[in-house]
Amino acid sequence: MSIKKNNPSALNEKDGISPPEIISTSAIQQIKVSRKKQPSEKELIDGILEGNITALSRAITLIESTSITHLEKANNVINGCLPHANKSIRIGITGVPGVGKSTFVEAFGKHLTSLGKKVAVLAVDPSSTISHGSILGDKTRMEELVKDKNAFIRPSASGETLGGVARKTRETITLCEACGFDIILIETVGVGQSETAVHSMVDFFLLLKIAGAGDELQGIKRGIMEMADAIIINKADGDNIKKTQLAKVEFNRALHLFPAKKSGWIPTTATCSALTQEGIDSVWQTILNYLELVNSNHYFVEKRKEQNQFWMMESIDEKLKNHFYNQPNIIQLLDSTKKAVQNNEISPFAAAQILLDSYFKK
Repeated sequence: MSIKKNNPSALNEKDGISPPEIISTSAIQQIKVSRKKQPSEKELIDGILEGNITALSRAITLIESTSITHLEKANNVINGCLPHANKSIRIGITGVPGVGKSTFVEAFGKHLTSLGKKVAVLAVDPSSTISHGSILGDKTRMEELVKDKNAFIRPSASGETLGGVARKTRETITLCEACGFDIILIETVGVGQSETAVHSMVDFFLLLKIAGAGDELQGIKRGIMEMADAIIINKADGDNIKKTQLAKVEFNRALHLFPAKKSGWIPTTATCSALTQEGIDSVWQTILNYLELVNSNHYFVEKRKEQNQFWMMESIDEKLKNHFYNQPNIIQLLDSTKKAVQNNEISPFAAAQILLDSYFKK
């Protein structure tokens, strides 16, 4: 008679010990309740003026909201912060993908905080025209700066319209200034017309370039080169140093082809390495030299006035457009008009006129 042995396999799971309860359920519930509670306009304004980053972040989320119910509250918060704004230096930073914008912004931001400056980084990420999503990964690319107590990084999606992100970014600048930030860095996606919008809201526009990418000839063309107050050739390290020096000469020649700036400033070219921080201090000195000039000839104040007027007109355009598409008669007529245009039953221009006539009659 054989005896059956009880030999469980090696994969047999033994009874374990339940871990002790270390999380307070009441604390979890309290956090959930506090997150759902929306702060009042006064609470947001007071928090921002006290330098509270949480209040600043919640206020930015409010102005980025597309909900009509949030619009009035957002405007009141902005108006409450406006008297305490306009005390910072606004710097726009752009360049093609791969030029090292995020690495440069981090190195430049760390240099500014080491000088005792409070720095806010507003990074505009492109939104997909297909999925309408954005990665918003700028914080992960600025590991050191994000841990700096004197720095604030806020990535924002560009959205479906250029005017929308431009307006939100312009209002976010106001909130950051009221929160006590000395320097506002606005990093653009570098692939479209967002550069034009950002140029109209900053004091100094910095264009990053790289050598050996066929960029030298492109730099001679008009457009973004005319907007730049300084051209910085990044990645001047290792075997790339000689290439960046040659690129600097080429870009410097290209700058002489453009008409003089109203500010009286002559754009400069320089090289730097965001990786080794070589030349970063020179970039800041260039900006200080520019500010000294435009403050002495009063161009700084005049440019701010022109920018305020420009954004007033942009806001009118955007609000009129939103009002047009939200009218019931336009919503009802739009689908049938689109189909008629697609089927070549009517020209796009005649269809637009029909919609506009309906709008104005209403």
